Amino acid sequence: MTVTLVFVLLLVLAAEFANGMTDAPNAIATVVSTRVLSPRKAVVMAASMEIIGAIITTLTGTAVASTIGKGIVRPEVIGLHTVAAALITILLWTTLAWRLGLPTSKTHEMVAGLAGAGLAAAGPSVLLWSGWEKVLIGLVLALVLGFTFGYILMNVIYRVFNHFSLFKVRKTFGRLQIFSSAFMAFSHGTNDGQKFMGIFTLALVLGGIIPEFKVPIWVILLCGLVMGCGTITGGWRIIKTMGFKLTRLEPVNGFTAETSSGLGIVLCTLAGIPISTTHTINSAIMGVGATRRFSAVRWGVTRRIVVTWLLTFPACGIMGFLLALLLKFLFPAMA
Repeated sequence: MTVTLVFVLLLVLAAEFANGMTDAPNAIATVVSTRVLSPRKAVVMAASMEIIGAIITTLTGTAVASTIGKGIVRPEVIGLHTVAAALITILLWTTLAWRLGLPTSKTHEMVAGLAGAGLAAAGPSVLLWSGWEKVLIGLVLALVLGFTFGYILMNVIYRVFNHFSLFKVRKTFGRLQIFSSAFMAFSHGTNDGQKFMGIFTLALVLGGIIPEFKVPIWVILLCGLVMGCGTITGGWRIIKTMGFKLTRLEPVNGFTAETSSGLGIVLCTLAGIPISTTHTINSAIMGVGATRRFSAVRWGVTRRIVVTWLLTFPACGIMGFLLALLLKFLFPAMA
């Protein structure tokens, strides 16, 4: 266990903590904005379910972790400086987006940063199409599943509860939204938790601690706990953007958005596809809002979010590339 490896592993945990802190709003933004739960109760609930979701991957497998850890770049031709550059990229881009109150995708930050750093280390041949194919599929599914599931489920609920009073609908779905928010947090833990388990395990392989890529149980437990601790710190700026600024939400809307996005995320986790939970829940909220009328969605806020999404890949790729070159020059032993 060298100093370099310890430094890289600490970077992984710092990025996992930031993942929990800034992605917590994905699970609780709607339940807070509809005032079903207070921010404090919502965050504690989300943290607990995120940890459970991350740990439950021991039963469902760690296909997402494998995609990230050994499917994006060739592990045999990179060094610890490549992983370090990718992680620093995640921390920098996440901090910038958080300061602006904008949700951003850790999935895309990670794969873009890792790809950029890998290109600096070994050129274009470092990239692996098998992993990138899943990432691109996840990019499409996040937008399609979130919006479509949200739009369809909201229309079904409107038809079923059409003759119920507004008071009864609010009361019923206010209770149900607690469960849908917990489900969303659980699904986030199963998918996003695995991504950092994958890069943690990759660092252990590159550092010579384990002989092959296989996620140890203690890594699953550690990453799940750190992500949960990050979630407890909350992320109020992003909660305001997602829960209050995208569209006006009632408890029934929050229930629909959370259930739709959680279902899409779990399906992708079982298929080993890394999916952006941020994109999925945002798309679901837009789909729910569009059932009333498309003007119900505040498209000005949406454009800011979409611009951030579009910038993530090139910006993080360039940052990863430059940081890898810098680390290789300053600390040649890391390579």
